[in-house]
Amino acid sequence: MIPANSRVSSVLSISSLLKWSRLGASVSLIGLIVLCLGWEIFWAPLRSGGSLLFLKALPLLAPLFGILRGKRDTYQWAGMLIRCYFTEGAVRAWSETGITGMLARSEIVLSV
Repeated sequence: MIPANSRVSSVLSISSLLKWSRLGASVSLIGLIVLCLGWEIFWAPLRSGGSLLFLKALPLLAPLFGILRGKRDTYQWAGMLIRCYFTEGAVRAWSETGITGMLARSEIVLSV
């Protein structure tokens, strides 16, 4: 038998782990939105003066409120959406150098 005190502490640790993972997912999603916008508008746009590639941040707005509210189904389908951003980051990190490569590696970290 497991003592009652260890059950309570394990429930508390699971609860705190869930809280921190939700916070991490929210911060990562907001960071990915900011990164996509800043990358294509200010820091390293495809063309000088910016390009319409900043619109790639729009699909990330769809799961934002569900992630902030902690909805489980939003986490499930947003995970499938985020894989596209991971793939873009991996391809551009492999093929680009300089600030674009650094931004691509940041996209990989935020999407993971």
